[in-house]
Amino acid sequence: MTEMVYGTVPVRDSEPILPKWWRTIDKWSLSCILILFAIGILLGLAASPPLAERNGFDPFHYVQRQAVFGFAALGAMFITSMMAPATVRRLAILGFLVSFVALALLPFFGTDFGKGAVRWYSLGFASLQPSEFLKPTFLAVAAWMIAAAQDIGGPPGRLWSFCLVTAIVLMLAMQPDFGQACLVLFGWGVMYFVGGAPMVLLIGMAGLVVLGGMVAYNNSEHFARRIDGFLDPDIDPTTQIGYATNAIQEGGFLGVGVGEGQVKWSLPDAHTDFIIAVAAEEYGLVLVLLIICLYALVVVRSLLRLMKERDPFIRLAGTGLACMFGVQAMINMGVAVRLLPAKGMTLPFVSYGGSSLIAMGITVGMLLAFTRTRPQGEIGDLLRGRLR
Repeated sequence: MTEMVYGTVPVRDSEPILPKWWRTIDKWSLSCILILFAIGILLGLAASPPLAERNGFDPFHYVQRQAVFGFAALGAMFITSMMAPATVRRLAILGFLVSFVALALLPFFGTDFGKGAVRWYSLGFASLQPSEFLKPTFLAVAAWMIAAAQDIGGPPGRLWSFCLVTAIVLMLAMQPDFGQACLVLFGWGVMYFVGGAPMVLLIGMAGLVVLGGMVAYNNSEHFARRIDGFLDPDIDPTTQIGYATNAIQEGGFLGVGVGEGQVKWSLPDAHTDFIIAVAAEEYGLVLVLLIICLYALVVVRSLLRLMKERDPFIRLAGTGLACMFGVQAMINMGVAVRLLPAKGMTLPFVSYGGSSLIAMGITVGMLLAFTRTRPQGEIGDLLRGRLR
């Protein structure tokens, strides 16, 4: 039936996996990710030695760990990007089930590492944050449900995905982890919109989010403290936001020089949540703009390639992953310049991290797999065929 509608397309049956992968992958997006990883190692060399000194480790202890986790993340990205979309979907379903159970068991077996939010499992040699792995796998599962709902006689996939995202957001809010909850809800909302949700429903859901924020503000001291600090017109110079803001101002256009920055000695999270402040202080606006352009290029190219995709699952899942990737970067940088309340969110491929870095490698690997060129014509061919 597919050949009757779209026509046959020559396929190279015996082509090896690696040449086929290299021929179909989005090389621009792949290059941007590798450059971001290299920038993360460079900034880690500047930001992490003070923390290692305070904790009694070798100066480059955290840089070495970031390199290990980073290469593991790149390995996961390359392997995932070589998979067929159907294989990615099957593995995402399994990964979602494991991550969902792990997230549900956090209140009983998790730890907060003294940060006031139970988000991690302590493994002794490292920590594991289930929500990081839940994000990409949930988006793939939700895209599968929403796409199935578009079939004639298909299941109520939109309702199922709505129930799942509600349960996930509630569990994340109970940790509390409002940043990850907003990110999951945003990714799902983008897919729901692209999948044909009516605007009235989306507006109603936005109203529920605002109402939920008001309830959280009145009942969560952690959430209220973050919001009050964000709305306060005066910045306390001894807070992380104060240090980060001052570092960005001191950096100017070209920065104060490599190794000359001071914010890394004051910020406990200089190597993670506020890594962009280190970049702005030592390398200036030039490096910050380069980082922004790299993220923007990945998102824009992915969306442009997905516009040509006929498979609704691939189109929805890829759109959700691309938007979530870009918004996470925007949130991290927005917090550093005080455009957004503090969220505790890493900068993809640049910040130090274990589970967050590996999970982001899987996320981008899925995105690269969905944006690979496939033997299909332009989507406009289908539209013209329907008009004839």
